[in-house]
Amino acid sequence: MTAPNRNTLWAETLVEEFAAAGAQAAAIAPGSRSTPLTVAFHDHPEIQVYSHLDERSAAFFALGRARRTGRPTPVVCTSGTAAANFHPAVLEASESRVPLLLLTADRPPELQDSGANQTTDQQKLYGDAVRWYRTLPEPDPTPRTLRSLRVTGSRAVAEATRPPAGPVHLNVPFRKPLEPTPVEGDVPSDLSQRDRLAAEGRSGPFVETTRGRLSLSDTDIDRLGNRLEAADRGLVVCGPADAPTPDRDALAALVDATGFPVLADPLSGHRFGHDEGVVCGGYDSYLDAEGVVPDPEIVIRFGASPTSKVLRTYLAGVDTEQWLVDPAGGWREAEFTATRIVEADPTALADALNTRLDESGSDYADRFATLEGQYWDTIATATDDQLFEGTIAETVARACPDPATLFVSNSMPVRDLDRFARPRPADITVLGNRGVSGIDGITSTALGAGSATDDPLVALTGDIAFYHDMNGLLAVRRCGVDVTLVLVNNDGGGIFHKLPIEAFDPPFTEQFRTPHGLDFEPAGELYDIPFQRVDSRADLETAVEASTREDGSRIILVEPDAERSHRIRESIHETVCEQFESE
Repeated sequence: MTAPNRNTLWAETLVEEFAAAGAQAAAIAPGSRSTPLTVAFHDHPEIQVYSHLDERSAAFFALGRARRTGRPTPVVCTSGTAAANFHPAVLEASESRVPLLLLTADRPPELQDSGANQTTDQQKLYGDAVRWYRTLPEPDPTPRTLRSLRVTGSRAVAEATRPPAGPVHLNVPFRKPLEPTPVEGDVPSDLSQRDRLAAEGRSGPFVETTRGRLSLSDTDIDRLGNRLEAADRGLVVCGPADAPTPDRDALAALVDATGFPVLADPLSGHRFGHDEGVVCGGYDSYLDAEGVVPDPEIVIRFGASPTSKVLRTYLAGVDTEQWLVDPAGGWREAEFTATRIVEADPTALADALNTRLDESGSDYADRFATLEGQYWDTIATATDDQLFEGTIAETVARACPDPATLFVSNSMPVRDLDRFARPRPADITVLGNRGVSGIDGITSTALGAGSATDDPLVALTGDIAFYHDMNGLLAVRRCGVDVTLVLVNNDGGGIFHKLPIEAFDPPFTEQFRTPHGLDFEPAGELYDIPFQRVDSRADLETAVEASTREDGSRIILVEPDAERSHRIRESIHETVCEQFESE
């Protein structure tokens, strides 16, 4: 390996190790101090570089791509406030277990705590939100130090992807020259002869990580299997999934083997893609009806805490065994009712139980199948052709092609998808940022996810989330990602209608509802994205279907009334509960 100076050598070595460890893309925000890293990523033949003008958008774009693929996407920035703008994505990656590799360039050590321009303390900037942190030594072209750097590159990817996956932060100081300017004698001309391993690395990762799947002993599998066979009434609950999307076949086989119904969160990876009748999606309403089903004898839970408050409350109220399956042994159960933590890879556990159990059906599963049919019939009758926020989510989910990636915003869109999106066999990968449930970075995360697949990308977002991340739309052109973006503009924070503060106005309207009165059509003009307004369910469905068939992007605007939408939700929920309680 030859390089014009030690900074170039240092950055090229690090990027080479990231690529060898499986990184396929990088998101980069411009800056001076990060020049060696930017040039190294740009010049690497096996890494696709996505350029962003804004660090927050860059980090969320990298998060979205990693969420879709399960591979960390390095994100690069210069020193100072640029690094602080990564923080929201870091928190989301940590809580939702998405691998993320943060490379923050820094000033040399002697400038720290000196009042030097664009210099701040970047040591452990993200605190405990990262899985691993290192400030790298200053670039040094000596064999042992280069070998250490290669190990760091390999380890960073391994630490980001091991359960529980999450962000890793490498703080990388450089002193000038930052450009690939030749510096006489800076890199020994005989470096390869002195230590070929340090200079050139290995044909693959410098340190290859072989990771097994955490599984239970045969004795434990038999014990759990015996308990499942003894239960006449059992539930499988799938909450929001870790990246990447979980194995659908293993869950389907487990359902066949146990005969248990599956309550699948839209972000679980299991709401869609299964045969009809395997998955339940109407629980967010009918489980609120008193006595609608007998309490389960056992509940097996996968993934994070469900989006549905109704489901969380239901599970907290049943006095039964609840197994929380987690590959990292995490305690992700905020109702504090789990009775057993099962430390195992979900797919490995499902496969092991499938071989232990005989296929069976149950009256309990039949009861849920009946509830599902009645629920969706009730929804169809109650909603009719009404256009409100719930039917917008339902229409978008139904209009998504097979296959597709659907990214859904927090606040009301994900809740409406949970309650109104009927399971269907289509291969739809639904993603969202439910780790800390922010509404910042939604557009950027969606575009990052879309960059990782050829599947059509559909994003469902609210107006406040859209406003928060309008600059993320620049990635449509700069990064070449097509998106059908359905913008639900209810003129402010419609979700606050669900809270008791609604009864206190003032300050409700101005301080919580916060109507903005913005016309978003100029955003389409600014970013050169076609903009379309629709005002009926039929027109929305046609617009989504047409956009996903065509090349290019489109913003589809729907403008429901937030308070009316909330009242309709309440009315439908009451209708469902009354109908089911009267049976």
